[in-house]
Amino acid sequence: MPLISSDGTAFERSGTVGKPTVILVHGLGLNRDVWQWQLPELTKNYDVIIYDLFGHGDSVAPPNDPCLKLFSDQLQTLMNFCEVKKATIVGFSLGGMIARRIAQDAPDRVSSLVVLHSPHQRSDLAQTAILDRVEQARLEGSASTIEAALERWFTDGFRLANPATMDLVRSWVLANDIAIYHRNYRVLADGIAEIIAPQPPISCPTLVMTGTEDYGNGPAMSQAIAAEISGSEVHILKGLRHMALAENPDAVTLPLLNFLQQNYKETQHV
Repeated sequence: MPLISSDGTAFERSGTVGKPTVILVHGLGLNRDVWQWQLPELTKNYDVIIYDLFGHGDSVAPPNDPCLKLFSDQLQTLMNFCEVKKATIVGFSLGGMIARRIAQDAPDRVSSLVVLHSPHQRSDLAQTAILDRVEQARLEGSASTIEAALERWFTDGFRLANPATMDLVRSWVLANDIAIYHRNYRVLADGIAEIIAPQPPISCPTLVMTGTEDYGNGPAMSQAIAAEISGSEVHILKGLRHMALAENPDAVTLPLLNFLQQNYKETQHV
């Protein structure tokens, strides 16, 4: 069973007490269990917190209209509840947008950022497509969008060879409340303007990662994100789509661990 914070956020904390804290922020329609493939390695050397965004998993519904600021505030409240002053924030997809937003809202609380498979400015065509999916979700719920999502998220070969993983991810998305899901989905669609070209710019150490086949959040978007964060690094995963963290966990976990180790090593020598 998860712990519950003061605002109704469900979370779990594991790993090495006294080590640097790493907080993992999941993507739209998912929940904290999406990090199950990364936790075994991360918890060896870090204090790790995973949690459910408002309206996801075991957390309460959004207390107000969902927006990136609301989710940034949720994360800060969780940090306060856990008595964490500063952490590395690792965000996947929508979580990567929230990570950038908290780095703007509370830079003193973010030691470093990892942005996984997350969007930057979309083309008009891509923006229209995602808004169409938001409307479809509003009218018909997550069941109407999940099969197309699985095709975008996993390579064809992996999807066919791993029906159990497809069933697991499908179950997470189908668990979303129809009255809430489309409202959270709109944050993914419309929140980009809040985090493009931030002033002042984000300045903490940052790793940006995506896959060559993540057609909605591909290499060009990761390069654009990194271009706005001085000194950031980009890691591109060949032949992987949006859910690389599940399809090929090592491909995501190893660069993440290298980044964390290097970042904290440099911090200790400052």
